[in-house]
Amino acid sequence: MIKHYFMQALSQLRQQPIIGVVNVLGTMLAIFLIMLVVMIQQVKVAPFPPESNRDRLLHVQGASIVRASTGNGIGNGGMSVQTAKECYKSLETPEAVSIYSGYAVTVPVSIPKKPAISSKLLQTDEAFWQIFNFTFIDGSPYDKAIFEAGQPVAVITESIARALFGMVTVVGKEFQLNYAPYRVIGVVKDVSTLANTAYSQIWIPYTSTDIAEDTWVHGHMGAMSVVILAYSQRDFAAIRQEAKKKLETYNAILEKEDYKFIDRNRPYDQEKQSIAFGANWEPDLRAERCDRIIVLLVLLFIPAINLGSMTQSRLRQRVSEIGIRRAFGCTRLEIMGRIIMENFIVTLLAGVLGLLFSLGFAYWGADFLFMQPFSDASIPTMVNGTILFHISTFLYALLFCFILNLLNSGIPAWRASKIGIVKALAGKLH
Repeated sequence: MIKHYFMQALSQLRQQPIIGVVNVLGTMLAIFLIMLVVMIQQVKVAPFPPESNRDRLLHVQGASIVRASTGNGIGNGGMSVQTAKECYKSLETPEAVSIYSGYAVTVPVSIPKKPAISSKLLQTDEAFWQIFNFTFIDGSPYDKAIFEAGQPVAVITESIARALFGMVTVVGKEFQLNYAPYRVIGVVKDVSTLANTAYSQIWIPYTSTDIAEDTWVHGHMGAMSVVILAYSQRDFAAIRQEAKKKLETYNAILEKEDYKFIDRNRPYDQEKQSIAFGANWEPDLRAERCDRIIVLLVLLFIPAINLGSMTQSRLRQRVSEIGIRRAFGCTRLEIMGRIIMENFIVTLLAGVLGLLFSLGFAYWGADFLFMQPFSDASIPTMVNGTILFHISTFLYALLFCFILNLLNSGIPAWRASKIGIVKALAGKLH
C-alpha cells in the first residue's frame, strides 16, 4: 500500500512538473528555515562532548549582593571561592560540584626561542573533570591532590600542543603561561566554542594562581562560578532546596556585615542558563519559549497557505479520478486519507532535502549562525555531526513535515472528499 502511494505521488509530480517542483521547493524552504531555528536552540541545550551531561547540569554564573538593612544594590557578578564553597560546593545532593573561573580569558603562551601565541584559559578544580567528558589524547586531568597542592600543571588542547611543540604527545613538557612556568599533564581534543561552560584551550587548577584572592565586597564577590552535576533531573528540586538553605545560612552570617546575597532563583538548568546574560536579572524562560513557538508557527502557516492553494490546483485535475473511485465504493474517509498520504510522501521528500540543506548550511555557516555572545570572533566555531544532528533533530523534522502536510493538504482533501459522485465524474470541483 505504501509503495502504491509512493508511486502515485511520483506520478502526480511527473504529470504536473511545474506545480510539483514549486511544491517541493516551497516545502523544502519551509523545513530548511524551521530546522535552522531548531538547531540554533539545540546547540545551546542538546548534549554533545564534552558537555554530554547537559540534561543533568545546573549553573550558578553570578549573583547580586545588597545591603541587608536597605536592600540597596552593591554589586553583581561572580562569587568568591569562599562564597562558592559555603553555598554550593558543600551541597550533598548532587553527584559533583565544580568551582571554576566563569569564562575563558585570553592569555599568552610560549616556549623558549619561539614567539608567544594567544590562547584561552579556564581555571577549575578537580571536580570539573568529573562533570565534563573530555577526550584525552595524552595524559590525564589533574586530581584532588595536585589541585590542593596548587601545582602549576595544565591540560591543553591538541591544537595548542601542535602550535607550541609541533606534536600532541607532550605530557611532561613545560611552557610559559602568562609568563609563568607550567607543565603539561594532559592533552585533549579541541573543544567547540558552543560548549559554553567547558570551552577553553588550556585548563589549570585555580589554586595555582591568585584568582581566589581577587575578591571584593569584603571577600564575598569574586570571579568564580559553579556548575553542578545531578544524578538525575529528578534531583533538581532537591538540589535547589538544599542550595536555598545553604544561602539562608550564609546570609545569616553576612547580615552581621549588613550584606545579603540574592541568587535570582539560581541554580539554572541548561535551557535557562542559555538565555541568562546577567547576574542581576532572572531570564523569562516562558516568554522565550513563546517567542520560539510564534516563530515556528509563522514558518509553518505562511508556506502552508501557499502550498495549500497549489494542492487545491492539483486536485482540480484529479476530480474525475476521485469520482471514479467514489463510484467504485471508495469512502470519503479513504479519499481524504489517500490525498493526505500522497501529499505527505512529497512533503517528506522535500523535508529530507530541507533537513540536509539546513545541516549543510549550519556546518558551513557556523561562524555567523552560532556566534556566541561576547565570544572571540577570531576563533572559528567548530561544529560536527555530533553537535548538529541528534535523533531529536530528525524527529523534529518529521513532526514539522507531518504538521505542514496536514495544514496544506487537509482542507483541500476534505473538500475533495465532499464532492458528489455525479459532479466529480463531470469534472466539477464545486
